[in-house]
Amino acid sequence: MSRIKMRVQTVNMEYRSRNRIHPQKFALWVACASITMMFAAFTSSYLVRRAAGNWLEFPLPTVFYFSTAAIVLSSVTLHLSYRFFKSGAWQSYRIFLLAAFVLGLAFLALQYQGWVALQQMGVTINTNPSGSFVYVISGVHAAHILGGVTALGVALLHAFVLPFKATSARKLRFELTLTYWHFVDVLWIYLFFFLLLQP
Repeated sequence: MSRIKMRVQTVNMEYRSRNRIHPQKFALWVACASITMMFAAFTSSYLVRRAAGNWLEFPLPTVFYFSTAAIVLSSVTLHLSYRFFKSGAWQSYRIFLLAAFVLGLAFLALQYQGWVALQQMGVTINTNPSGSFVYVISGVHAAHILGGVTALGVALLHAFVLPFKATSARKLRFELTLTYWHFVDVLWIYLFFFLLLQP
């Protein structure tokens, strides 16, 4: 009887362990929620200030379309890299991880080109509140992308320097990076269409 009781307790402990979210994952989701609230405040302030008048209407430069495509492709390639990592296809895992990293850098470069295009249109950060919002929203998001690119850089070092071994620790690090990267990807898609559809 005591053996059955011990077995039941062991099964219960294993079940709770499997269904309890990892502390690092929980911390990441809390951080993502905080970032979401910050950008929700930005977009809400945008709408309130726009309704107040003295608002310059201008189209988003075309280069922002290309930067959006770059971040979406980066998210796709990183997800494929994660799938290859889990399946043990280490060459494909490295190639797609490198592609995700390069596309992330391309996104940042294209965002910068977008700011240059705005200045060439005569829209500087001090020209009008409408331009200031675009610079601030895209700039703060780019800062979060830079953090993600740094994480991808660390993942690349692990991929090309360390022997390939799908340990639980490496899998967790990859999952955290993947979750954050998907998050900033979806966040930019929302911000892009928000800015695109406002005029």
